[in-house]
Amino acid sequence: MSKKKGLSAEEKRVRMMEIFFETKDVFQLKDMEKIAPKEKGITAMSVKEVLQSLVDDGMVDCERIGTSNYYWAFPSKALHARKRKLEVLESQEERTRLAKELSSLQEQRKQLKAEVEKYKECDPQVVEEIRQANKVAREAANRWTDNIFAIKSWAKRKFGFEENKIDKQFGIPEDFDYID
Repeated sequence: MSKKKGLSAEEKRVRMMEIFFETKDVFQLKDMEKIAPKEKGITAMSVKEVLQSLVDDGMVDCERIGTSNYYWAFPSKALHARKRKLEVLESQEERTRLAKELSSLQEQRKQLKAEVEKYKECDPQVVEEIRQANKVAREAANRWTDNIFAIKSWAKRKFGFEENKIDKQFGIPEDFDYID
């Protein structure tokens, strides 16, 4: 005695699609429940479930007309579906390739920015900004030197201190002078 093994869900789906493609006709559920067991060996109990899975996956069209549901699928629709799926896969591959290229270019940009940063001190604009900052700092230092000389002069006149004692008391170096 040999036990007959049942069909897998995928085998049932393939065989049900064969019915639609071979007949190129429109069916109701009750028609499919009669045809599928006879022609393709799909049990009548599973016809509705398999048919619904095909409708859910967009492989079979279903339309309600009045109180009845009609099902159909034509080979040309399956061809178009495969073409669309292939286009989606190709576009995903293209998107993946472009994402890799973008990542590579961003890394290259980062490296170039680091290299530019390394040579930034030689940039004429940066050098000019440093010169301007130095000029402002020199003017400020000379202004404070003026202020120190003015206070030393005032302290000499007001209190009669000697200049070298004022310098020693306030920690002013002997060579203290304006910056040129």
